[in-house]
Amino acid sequence: MTVRSPRSKVIAPWVRTRLRTAPGTALALALLVAVTAFLAAALPRSVDRYGDSGLRQAVESAGAGRTVVQFNAPPDYGAPPPERDAGLRGAALEKDHAGILRATGRSLPLDRAQSASGVRSTEPQEMAEPWLPRPDGLPPRLDVVAQSGLAEHSRLAAGRLPRAPEDVTARTPRVEGAVSTDTARRLNIEVGSVLRFPGVQRGALEIRVTGIVEPRDPRGSYWSVAPLMRTPVLTVLYGDPELRQYWKGALLLPPDAAPALLGTATEPYRYWNLAPAVDSLHGHDVPRLRTAVAATESGPALQRVREATSPLVSATSDLDEVLAHYERLRTAIGPLVAVAAFGTGTVAAVVLLMAGGLAAGRRRAELTLLRARGGSLTGLGGRLLAETAVVALPAAALGLAAACLAVPGTRLPYAVAAAGGVALLGCLALPLRAVAAHRAVGVHTAREDVTAARPSRRRTVAELTLLALAVGAVVALRTRGTSDGSDATGDQLVSSAPVLVAVIAALVLVRLYPLPLRGLARPARRLRGAVGPLSLARAGRGSGSSVLPLLALLTALTTAAFGGSVLSGVADARDRTALLTVGADARVETLHVLPSGLVDRVRRTAGVDDVTVAGISYYARPQDGRDAVPVAAVDPAPYAAHTRRTGIGAFDASVLRTGGASGTGGADGAGSPAAGPAGGPASGDGDADAAGPLPAVASPKVAERLGTRPFPVRMEDGSTVTLRITQVRERTPAVAGDHFLVVDRAGLSARAARPTALLVTGDGLDGAALRRTVGDTAPVQVRADERATYVDSPLQAGAERVYATAVAAGAGYAVLALLLTLVRAAPERSALLARLRTMGLTRAQGRRLLVLESLPQALLAAVGGTLTAWATVRLLAPGIDLTTMAVPGTVSSPARAALRTDPVSLLVPALVVVALTLGIAVAQAWWTGRRSSVRELRAGDAR
Repeated sequence: MTVRSPRSKVIAPWVRTRLRTAPGTALALALLVAVTAFLAAALPRSVDRYGDSGLRQAVESAGAGRTVVQFNAPPDYGAPPPERDAGLRGAALEKDHAGILRATGRSLPLDRAQSASGVRSTEPQEMAEPWLPRPDGLPPRLDVVAQSGLAEHSRLAAGRLPRAPEDVTARTPRVEGAVSTDTARRLNIEVGSVLRFPGVQRGALEIRVTGIVEPRDPRGSYWSVAPLMRTPVLTVLYGDPELRQYWKGALLLPPDAAPALLGTATEPYRYWNLAPAVDSLHGHDVPRLRTAVAATESGPALQRVREATSPLVSATSDLDEVLAHYERLRTAIGPLVAVAAFGTGTVAAVVLLMAGGLAAGRRRAELTLLRARGGSLTGLGGRLLAETAVVALPAAALGLAAACLAVPGTRLPYAVAAAGGVALLGCLALPLRAVAAHRAVGVHTAREDVTAARPSRRRTVAELTLLALAVGAVVALRTRGTSDGSDATGDQLVSSAPVLVAVIAALVLVRLYPLPLRGLARPARRLRGAVGPLSLARAGRGSGSSVLPLLALLTALTTAAFGGSVLSGVADARDRTALLTVGADARVETLHVLPSGLVDRVRRTAGVDDVTVAGISYYARPQDGRDAVPVAAVDPAPYAAHTRRTGIGAFDASVLRTGGASGTGGADGAGSPAAGPAGGPASGDGDADAAGPLPAVASPKVAERLGTRPFPVRMEDGSTVTLRITQVRERTPAVAGDHFLVVDRAGLSARAARPTALLVTGDGLDGAALRRTVGDTAPVQVRADERATYVDSPLQAGAERVYATAVAAGAGYAVLALLLTLVRAAPERSALLARLRTMGLTRAQGRRLLVLESLPQALLAAVGGTLTAWATVRLLAPGIDLTTMAVPGTVSSPARAALRTDPVSLLVPALVVVALTLGIAVAQAWWTGRRSSVRELRAGDAR
């Protein structure tokens, strides 16, 4: 038998004892910290994720022709012919390509598989072969490209790959070539076809087609830098009034056959293309990438390239412009996302502090006893810190790991810092609150009373400091917006303006809240019954430290209303931009005249309410003829009605009418006996001088340029008409842009007034049915489809998702803050109801008592939050532009998308707060009435 020494002590470990005593509290803290750490760590990774996706899409959508870094150099005409010819062969170009890769280094991530070198012609040559297609009687024009890697980037569809004879020179009379499958199909080229290119001081160069190849990756940079290599296009002859078209394509030569181009009029040049590795681009690397591109185009990297290849090398690329546009877009969107992040972060921090305060309040008697028995503040704080750290640190690590798994990314430090901040706050909330509450040793504490509380001087100084910060943030946001210039990254103080406004509002409301309670206290004593005066007295005897709950609710309501207003403004801007782009619910337009009867068929399509006809001449030239202005020829009455219906540049039909051209036709002009195809006028010489100048509606820029005096306009058909601007409108449905003239089509010649566009309206418009009706006659543009394309940008869509998630998380934390507030008061309320029931209080009166007690604070939070959110949106709206978040950068937005108050997001959260508060009060009264009151009536038990 072992005898314990009298000096030995059995000491139960503090942390283990506390965890065993209150496992539910520890589990709740762990869950709160884990969820908060997950959200905090996921935010920077989500921002990086949509930033990377946005950059990659921006580079891909810009096209390889803009994003590839191209090094060009003419042949060395000063060298002897053998050296000059050797410099254009594949081996020499590949050697120079390797030197360029070494010179540029690793500063720019490159896709070596899609990079290439070669020789191509500068001037496309007209082909005289009669078997080639001539759509409008014009011969096709072909480029010649001798690019490396043809066998690796294509599959042989017919014949064999071309081979170069030995020692090809500028005098070589014939070589072999290949074409893509699209080129062969559209230009009627077959294996064995021979094409002749005019020679210079020699005979024509014959290129015999030996193979037809199909690109393995048609969208890759190899084929997309010069898209004519894979796909020929129909091109309008420049300056031709009849808009005749011709085919333009390319022939492919083996790299060693390039010297043969020196004897032709194609003016060949050498090139080396460096394609960026899109999958290796990251949004946070944009500043470094722009520096690398600038150094490659005109900096040290270009100098090293010239030393490695030729002093004649020059570099061109639009990649820097693509990166700059992306950076401007991200700079504009970032502060808006930061507003939601600051709001949600503030609410989450308040909830963690409230959780620590709730734990400290529940353990007040325990901690007071420890202090009374000689416990030091340092020892007390250390024990509480160890107690919370054991729970919070593993929970934060678990939240961080979950965020890393749920949101893949490349950068970990920001996520670790965010989760670490949450863990630190979770660890310190309880110790700091306990140390602050037990600085002095005491057994009894005075009752906290809102009506009797008086703010201290230090609190007044802190509130004035916050007020100064809020005023500065609001003024900065109103004067310079969410970013200061295109290179700004956003001011964090400006992004925190809504939160600062909510903080000031909470502090003001806490100071003003006792005033009505004091004023109502005396009249309430005269009321019949005990419920009214008692509930008012209970509301005035609440906790004097109610700033945190109110701050959480006001910040959440402000962030929700602000976020709802942002998302609503984005949706409105997209709707308006889509309408202005299309000009109606749907648009059918072609460069040529629409066929007869199409208007009637479209009008009979399901869902179509009305059709307005317009003839648009995009190349009409006023006065000196240097700058073209689109002219829309319309029927005044139907078109004016369409402008009023869509709300785009509405005007009266009489503005366009003249005495000799009243435009009395129907919506499509088909009611006129002399109507031409699709309702156009069949005659007219375009000479309006006999009846005076033809009235016109113009855009502000055109009106400023041309003035109000009559001026001649040369139409696309060669006729001339004299116009006079009678009214100015910002936009018009027929033309998508801010340069236009709108005239009465009855005053133009039959060809100038030909119908080329149909503006279709209808509430239940079916885009698929409309396309089936139109067929291959003309392209169909539907407003709903156009609207859907505005959310394709990962940067904008990702920012919207992050914003919506942050607002939802803030609302969840606000509800949690409300629950914590009610949970803190639940024991006291239960004891009160139990005592009052012994005095004859009925269950109905108990429910009314708790509801009336909770009502003042709920109304304070709801009304204060609504007013604060409304004031925040009104104050900050002048400094916030939603355009960059609403529409892609490739779309011209008609106007600045301003921030407007959204009534739904303003009122619904406030009503939810009131309903939730009252519902919890009713539920608590119901539950208390059903359970036994023995515990609450026991003397000496903790309340």
